Amino acid sequence: MRMRKRQFGIMADLASLLLCGLLAGLVVAAAAFPAIAMSGLLAKTGSDTFESLENPLEVLPSPQISYVYASDQKTLLAMMYDENRRDVKIDDVAEVMWQAMVAAEDNRFFQHRGVDVKGVARAFVANQNGSDQQGASTLTMQYVRQAIAYSARTPQEVVDATDKTPTRKLREMKYAIDLEKKLSKRDILERYLNIAPFGHGAYGVYAASHVYFEKDPKDLTLGEASLIAGLVKAPGTLDPATSEGLPRALERQKYVLNQMVNMKFIDKATADAAVDPKIKIVGKRTPEGCESIQRAELGAGFYCDYMRRWWLDQKVFGEDQYQRANRLRAGGYTVISALDVQTQTAAAKYAKEQPKDVAKDQQVRMGQSNAMMLAAIQPGTGRVTALATNRVFSNDQTGNGGNTNPTKRGQKGNWPNTTVPIITGDADTPGYQAGSAFKIFTAVAALESGLPLATTINVEKQFVSDFPINPSSDAACNGAHYCPKNSGGQTGPYNMWTGFGSSINTFFVPLEQQVGVVHVVDVAKRMGIQFNAPDDAKLANDPKYWGAFTLGVSATTPLQLANAYGTLAADGLYCEPTPIVEVRDNSGKKVDGLDPRCKQNIDPEVARAAVDMARCPVGDQSATGKCAGATARYSRDFVKRPIAGKTGTTDSEKSATFTVMTKQLAVSGFLTDPDWPETNVDMKHPPVNFAALGVLRDGLAGQPIVPFTPPTNDKTQGKLVDIPSVKCLSVDQARARIKGAGFTVSVAAGPVASKCPPGTVDHTNPAGATTRGGGVQLVVSGGGGPGGGGGPGPR
Repeated sequence: MRMRKRQFGIMADLASLLLCGLLAGLVVAAAAFPAIAMSGLLAKTGSDTFESLENPLEVLPSPQISYVYASDQKTLLAMMYDENRRDVKIDDVAEVMWQAMVAAEDNRFFQHRGVDVKGVARAFVANQNGSDQQGASTLTMQYVRQAIAYSARTPQEVVDATDKTPTRKLREMKYAIDLEKKLSKRDILERYLNIAPFGHGAYGVYAASHVYFEKDPKDLTLGEASLIAGLVKAPGTLDPATSEGLPRALERQKYVLNQMVNMKFIDKATADAAVDPKIKIVGKRTPEGCESIQRAELGAGFYCDYMRRWWLDQKVFGEDQYQRANRLRAGGYTVISALDVQTQTAAAKYAKEQPKDVAKDQQVRMGQSNAMMLAAIQPGTGRVTALATNRVFSNDQTGNGGNTNPTKRGQKGNWPNTTVPIITGDADTPGYQAGSAFKIFTAVAALESGLPLATTINVEKQFVSDFPINPSSDAACNGAHYCPKNSGGQTGPYNMWTGFGSSINTFFVPLEQQVGVVHVVDVAKRMGIQFNAPDDAKLANDPKYWGAFTLGVSATTPLQLANAYGTLAADGLYCEPTPIVEVRDNSGKKVDGLDPRCKQNIDPEVARAAVDMARCPVGDQSATGKCAGATARYSRDFVKRPIAGKTGTTDSEKSATFTVMTKQLAVSGFLTDPDWPETNVDMKHPPVNFAALGVLRDGLAGQPIVPFTPPTNDKTQGKLVDIPSVKCLSVDQARARIKGAGFTVSVAAGPVASKCPPGTVDHTNPAGATTRGGGVQLVVSGGGGPGGGGGPGPR
């Protein structure tokens, strides 16, 4: 047994001698040192291996941290990284830092040509004498090893770059020699300082300076620099931010300082003065990702996540989402987001509480399950300036309450913590019903069809439409016809100003029927409604029977709706929503292809007319003074600047929405239960109304008041043609008279109570006048009631 151990030891010594001799001999030859005779199989084999190595060294950029800022370019929102690293020029590094690095890792750095033959020999002797194992890697070779690992494209290449084999050592030596022929010592040192690991999640001298001392590397003192430089030898065990690592790091620091003295960088007195056992170590790991958002009071985690999701869809950052995600976390980008600190601050605040100047009789307390979701966007650019909700962006749901959805009993809900994109939506979160806010799309379609805002319809308490519906539906009547009602029971003549101001269902469903729901849905698409819910998408592809569309039964999100209304504020210029103003790459160059993507999807005059109409619900006044009725009359006085917008409520008030805009900003607020959008809890309007108004008011504070552009007379009054009176005429007589006046004629699906004889015509829709060649519907009397209409109504 003793003989076997002795034989094993001899073999190990021979192997070590063989390897070290091979390396030292080859290095001497390759580095063009004085000629040394090499002979025999060993030299030939080593030389063949040395010459067969690939050349040149391909160095890919090492991972760099990306920073996300607010639009002011000062407020840091988030940091994205796989490795916390930010490359710096050596000119931005304190001189004592790079001196300490050389002293710590390679005190012959300025003498050798990439490989230190003396170091190889010294390591061999020390290792053979049973001393602590020593390496012979120069600083250049260490850089090469790191660069090869970061440039690896496969897992095997990573293993090959770090495996302790003769081939790896030979590769490092050859590349180190080649590198020293191409780069100056200063360039190599700069690269090494930026690639070296320093522990505690810090890679490169910039990250290390901030993690340990919260300062830039140019501001490091000798004591701080010598401590950091010593960590590279063993970043894990020397971590000065731990109680176990600090004593070791301080001992290593003394070694570094002594080496600096030996190299004449500093004198002994300076070295002694740099040692401080009570040196203050911050040891703060750099926060990463959207869950570690900076400025917590901004509540910008959901905004950060929206930016990240947007990034993954941009082809400029890679061929697929994997490449794009890698670029964000390793590309060293500076992202100037569109988040406006002033607007986001207001959104974060009012997502949780109502403005303090809300009248007491308007204040309503929200339940915990209710999500207040707010989105703000800049008309004309599509830049998203704020996203907020009364939730915390976090995956930690241990303290969350139960899910309110009856089908998900026992599961965790999304309050107070969630990472579900409830404000902006995705394939799994298509959104929520917006109610009457969708009437805007019908109005735009009507204006595009040539109908002016003065178009008048004699509304009924319940309208019998031509749209088919399931007979078992609560909205069905006269068999299988869709028959909407007005919540306030309104009847009589209304035009677009008054119909939109008072949110008259039985005005907008017949108007939708007249212009065609296909046209209305097309308008919604052009203004940014995406129809992400599967059932909605199916109907949107063939919407001709979607009678309830104008009443907001399609799912959407606060961001989509804010942008749709913002399109009108921008005179019909639709812009894709974007969370960024600018992105700069690691070299500071602006990334092209990310400017606002805008298209004139709505005629400017149509948009201006729609905005004029939308001033009515919010207590403002149209340019022609035609507004009457308002569902949020207090809004104009609250904001104190020209505004337009619309409230929205679904059936049974399962959600409440409010969208409001100026020329500079559009804000949409939703109040509903994201766990259970079909909730049976009554959602009250005041909280969401005042939250959206507060964001608009505070977000624009200090900005000039910009008036809306008045619409033309063509879009307000139009060139209307009087509709002949057909009161109590037979359907055939009425049809002939209306057709003879140049209109197209249709007959309503069901009769209405009227003093006219049953089967005769009670009134027309629209009443009074309409565009030449426009559609006129005959409403037939069922008898047995008071007068339901009469002659021509007001224009």
